[in-house]
Amino acid sequence: MSSENSFDIVSKLDMQEMNNAINQAEKEIATRFDFKGSKSSITLDKEELVVVSDDDFKLQNVLDILQSKMAKRGISLKNLEYGKVEGASSGTVRQRIKVKQGVDQDNAKKINIMIRDSKLKVKSQIQGDQIRVTGKSKDDLQAVMAMLRKADLPLDLQFINFR
Repeated sequence: MSSENSFDIVSKLDMQEMNNAINQAEKEIATRFDFKGSKSSITLDKEELVVVSDDDFKLQNVLDILQSKMAKRGISLKNLEYGKVEGASSGTVRQRIKVKQGVDQDNAKKINIMIRDSKLKVKSQIQGDQIRVTGKSKDDLQAVMAMLRKADLPLDLQFINFR
């Protein structure tokens, strides 16, 4: 058995659950009375959601429906980066929402500094869009996980490959 224990910090979104949340939101929009005759829709285009509706008010209602469906399916809203509302064809409005995957460099540096400042006997290193944390004590690694769960970070973190 190796004397070093480790885990990876990642930020991933289950795209199948995201598709399910979008489909549920589309069904609710189709059946709701206040959306009768509306041109409201939600489409997922690779790493970007495109939400279209008649006006700003209905667009906000569509976003509320989508967010509630995402929350029910356990998808964190921290993984969404909202673009500005823009005019689209035939008097409708559109908003593009970027779906964030992976830990970006700025947040990875913040997490590394937090781990270093915690004075726990662990090492952390950035590996692409994830962070590997290693240490001799499993208790120290679990303390790092607990600290990062409590921290108010702008992304949803998962801890994988705990060995």
